[in-house]
Amino acid sequence: MNIADALRQPLSLGRVTLELYDDARHRAGLFEACQEDPEIWQIYPINLFGEAFDDSIAIFHNRADWVHYIVIDNGQDGRIVGMTNYIAPDEDAKVVEIGGTYIAPSVRGTGFNRTMKKLMIEHAFAAGFETILWKVDVRNKRSQAAVLQL
Repeated sequence: MNIADALRQPLSLGRVTLELYDDARHRAGLFEACQEDPEIWQIYPINLFGEAFDDSIAIFHNRADWVHYIVIDNGQDGRIVGMTNYIAPDEDAKVVEIGGTYIAPSVRGTGFNRTMKKLMIEHAFAAGFETILWKVDVRNKRSQAAVLQL
């Protein structure tokens, strides 16, 4: 198994579970989670709110060089609360980006995101990656603050 394939594993710690995205199983729950914060989609490169969801999710999850995760809150009876991704893992350079993350307002500010990122960082290093990249939109102050805390 190469190191990029090694990323494709479910991850779990405490109330956070990251499952590999399966459209048939996760689409409806992700749609519901994405509707909780209509304003956030103004600063994303795609819009997962309302009628734009279907077209955008098709584009978003059609990226073969991403590892797509659905984010589940075990503390809320396994409710889907968002998504996150390993983006374009480069085996030769041993570099991977973590991004395309959305979590519902109900889990923000609870330590949920920190646990989620801890799982992903530790797993990427264990898989053989040596560098993790973050790209945060200048308008996304909440994400900027979260990355600085990591």
